[in-house]
Amino acid sequence: MLIANDIKKTYIIKERKSLWSRHIKHIEAVKGINIKVEKGKIIGIIGLNGAGKTTTIKMLSSLLTPTAGEILIDGIDVVTNYMIAKKHINLISGSERGLYWRLTARENLKYFGSLYHIPANELDNRIDKILDIVDMKEFADIAIEKYSKGMKQRIQIARGLINNPDYVFLDEPTLGLDIVRASEMRKYIKKISVVENKGIVLTTHYIHEIEELCDYIYLIDKGTVVLEGSIDEIKKYYDKTFSYELQLTSEKQLEKRTIHKIEVLKVKVDYDSKNMLLKITSNENRLSEVLAILLSDEIGIDDIKSLKMNLEDILLRIYCKDLG
Repeated sequence: MLIANDIKKTYIIKERKSLWSRHIKHIEAVKGINIKVEKGKIIGIIGLNGAGKTTTIKMLSSLLTPTAGEILIDGIDVVTNYMIAKKHINLISGSERGLYWRLTARENLKYFGSLYHIPANELDNRIDKILDIVDMKEFADIAIEKYSKGMKQRIQIARGLINNPDYVFLDEPTLGLDIVRASEMRKYIKKISVVENKGIVLTTHYIHEIEELCDYIYLIDKGTVVLEGSIDEIKKYYDKTFSYELQLTSEKQLEKRTIHKIEVLKVKVDYDSKNMLLKITSNENRLSEVLAILLSDEIGIDDIKSLKMNLEDILLRIYCKDLG
C-alpha cells in the first residue's frame, strides 16, 4: 500500500522589495494531507487549479520532497530510499512529451527499460506483454511521429508500465482525446488496475471519468483534503433531497391552485408548461402525496423519473459555497 502521512509542502519565495533588499515569503501549498492507495484500486485526486493537487501528486510520485510528513510505498520511505522506491512507481502524463518521435514504439520502450537496468531477454518479453495490454503490438515497429494522438497516449501508458510498477500515477491521461479514444483510454486504465493489480492515482478535470473509474476520491482545496470517500458514500452524504421529474399528459395544464397545494407540503415546484414536465424537490419523500393531489385535480401522469445528484452537482455545491 502507498501511504502518505500528514505530508506538507512549503515553498520559500524571495521577493524583491527594493534594489538592495529582498523579502522572504513562505507559501504553504500543501498543509497536511493523508492519502492511501491500495493495489488494484483507482484513486482520484481532484481540485481546482491552485488547490495543491499538482504539488501533492509530485510528492507522491517522488518528484518533490515533502517539507514534512512521510510517504511509504509498501513500507519503503520514498524520501530516504528514493532509488528503491522509484522501482515501484511510474508517472504517465496526458501530454505527448516523454516519447522520442523518430524512434519506433519498441525502440522507445527498449530505451526506457534500459534506464531501469532490465536484462535484455526479460525486457523483450515485457515489451511484448505491455504492447498486448494497450493493443499496439502490430504498430510496434512504426515511428511514433506517424501515430495518431490516441496511439501516442497508449504508448505513454506502455512506457509507464515498463518497470512493472506497483503504483501508477496518471496525470490527465485523456487530455485532448476525442470521445472514442478517451473511452478506449479509460478501458486500458481499468485493465491496468483490475487485471494487472496495480494501484492507480488519477488526476483529471473530467468529472465523468472520476465517476466511471475511481473507487475512492480525495478533493483537495487550499492545500487540504476537504472531502474523501467512495462515489456512493459522497453522493449518499450530500444528496439528502428527494427529487422527481413527472411527465404529465397533454390533456390538461397544471393550474396555479394545484401548484399551491403541492408547495404547501414544503415541496419545491418547477413546471415546464411547454413540455408538460413537473419537477418536485423536497427534504422528505412527498411523492405519494403529490401524486394524490394531481389525481384529485384530474392531472394525468405518463411517466415518473427519480433524479439523483451526480458528482459534478456535488462538487459545484461545495465550490460555490466556498466561493461565497
